[in-house]
Amino acid sequence: MAQDLKELFKNDQIAHEEMPKNHQDRFLDKLEGALPQQQYAKFSWLKIAASIVVLLGMSFGIFKYFEAPIIANTPEVVNTKTIETKTLGDISPGLKKVEDYYLASINLELAKMTYTPATKELFDGYLSQLNELDKAYQKLSLELTESGPSELTVNALIDNLKLRLNLLYRLRAQLKTFNTSEGLSEEVSQSI
Repeated sequence: MAQDLKELFKNDQIAHEEMPKNHQDRFLDKLEGALPQQQYAKFSWLKIAASIVVLLGMSFGIFKYFEAPIIANTPEVVNTKTIETKTLGDISPGLKKVEDYYLASINLELAKMTYTPATKELFDGYLSQLNELDKAYQKLSLELTESGPSELTVNALIDNLKLRLNLLYRLRAQLKTFNTSEGLSEEVSQSI
């Protein structure tokens, strides 16, 4: 029963035989039935969304972790009035998106940063500036609550968020510069 294929082609015995009709279609149908279906596409969006939620949660936690020492060193002011302040999100959904974007970016930048004992002073200086900007943001939010939304107040709130994010970009650049210059000085001292 087993025949050598080379001999079949030499003798040209299969030249007169034809493939049955719809042979290719039947083959493709069987092939599609044998291959597994691709069902993982549904879950890729869920995985991405879960990753973003985890990342935002971690960055918020790290932000709160680094914020605690600054608050501990400042004198505590007792506020006798408890007023719920309005945020940009209370004014319109579009402004809420802007506020959420900047706050998430700020938290993400803080989460990315690592500092060493050598850069702690630089890092603490920037964090104190961020703390001052946060206090100004709270005052602007209180003004928004008391006097109602105005273009000037809304723009000031957005500018405050932009300024905080730009401050973090500058801190990241300075930390990078400091770390590279420190790395170069270590290489020079090791080569000597």
